[in-house]
Parts: sequence; structure tokens; C-alpha cells
Amino acid sequence: MIRRNWSTAILGLSIGLALSPVAALAQPAATLGAQDSLRSSGDREYVLGVGDSVEVGLLGRTDFSGRSRVGSDGNILLPYLGTVQALGRTPAQLAEDVRIGLEKGGFFAQPTVRVDVVAVASRFVTALGALGSPGLLPLDRQYRLSEIVARAGGRTSAGADYVVLTRENGDSQQHKIADIATGIGDKDPLVRNGDKVYIPAVENEVFYISGQVRNAGAYPASQNLTVRMALARGGGLSETGSEKKVKINRKGVDIKGVKLDETTVEPGDVITVGERLF
Repeated sequence: MIRRNWSTAILGLSIGLALSPVAALAQPAATLGAQDSLRSSGDREYVLGVGDSVEVGLLGRTDFSGRSRVGSDGNILLPYLGTVQALGRTPAQLAEDVRIGLEKGGFFAQPTVRVDVVAVASRFVTALGALGSPGLLPLDRQYRLSEIVARAGGRTSAGADYVVLTRENGDSQQHKIADIATGIGDKDPLVRNGDKVYIPAVENEVFYISGQVRNAGAYPASQNLTVRMALARGGGLSETGSEKKVKINRKGVDIKGVKLDETTVEPGDVITVGERLF
């Protein structure tokens, strides 16, 4: 453990994002001087992992700088100090460790150390489907599902009105776009390393209308779509169609007690309108 008995703190944080095939660039930065102390920003601070790259330098000096990748052993390699433990450390904590090492080693007096994370590779989310910019998104901080969808370019016009969040353990849950856009807490959950975010194409989320309607066929399903609204999408009943003979088959099972203004339509439903008797 490192004793923290300094009086003031300087902590800078700058993040820049640029997607690559494997990870994106990020630049959380931390600076600590000889009389500085660490002020934690909680879970908003990035914690270094294996594969992340950092750049360490001294403010106002050009005779000490180094860029290093966190190895599988959790260490980085720096001038003068050799290997320094970085795994599990925030940029501010690593800056503090380096400052102490340089002072104790007699290399510099009262150095001000800056640590920048220049590449994030240890934590990411996979965003797929009907998104503007699908791909791998680095988790340089905590993100909610709505933020990940936004970072991936948002839902395209071809996307369904919900997003599927699949955890690393295989658990999946659907979240309505409208809910995550306006909700908090469980309605807009935090994503975690290894999660997958997927918006299916709306063409896969359709219902079917057949029988005595003006325009039979497949139509996009949407939230809170009633049977009457679905029939309207099909042009309404034909001259021989009967509202009393509307049936829904859902996954091979006939739905009983269909009410035009109360029963909602789900993707895959087959609505059949029968002919009225004269």
C-alpha cells in the first residue's frame, strides 16, 4: 500500500475515440506532482487491463518519456524504473507509482508525472446489426446501453424498435429503443466487458395479413400495435371481410378472444380475415 499524505491533487482526463478493427483509441490522462494526492473519481476512472497502451512523461521535461503496452504479466516497461505494475491501476494511480519510483531512485526531484492511455484493448463491447457504425467499441469508462447504441451510430431506418443485450454468460434481454432513450436504471442498463449489442433488421420483425383484406402481405411489427391498426396497414377489410372473423395464429397456436382494439400484434403473427355472410 502507498501512503497518501499530500495536500492537493491534479487530475486531468481526456478521451479521444477512433475505432479500429480490434479496439479504439482513448486518452484518459492523469498528472501527479511531488506534493499531489489522488482524488478518486470512482468507477468513472478507467482501470488498466492487459493489452492497453500508455504513454508516461514528465511535465516540462523531455528527458523522460515512454510508451508501453500492459503485458500479460500486468507490467509496463519504463526508462530508469524498468518494469512497473500497471494492471488494475487507474492512470492517476500509475502516475503516483511512477512519481514515487523516480523520487526514491534519485532520478528526479519533485517530478510531475503524466500518464495517458493511448489505446484501449482490454475491455470492449461488440455492436452488431442495424446500426450506423457497427463494430468493437472500447469501454474506457462505464457506459449505458443507450450510449453504446449512440456510439455505434444509432439505429438505422432498417432496424427494429428494440435492441438485444447479450451478456458474456449468454443471458439475453430485449430493450425497447424508446425505453433506453428516456429511461434510467434497469430500463437503460450498464454494459459490461464482453457484452454484445444487436439490433435486428425490421424485415425480420414482421406480421402477416391474409384473407379478406385489400392488401394482403407482410408488414413491420411495432410496439403496441393493435389488430385494428394492423388491419389498417393492410388497407382495411375488403367489401366481403368481417371484423367478427379475424383470427391470429401465433407460433402455430390460434389466439382466442381476439379483440380488434385490445389485442396486440407480435412479430411472426399471421392475421387471417374471414368472409362475412350475406
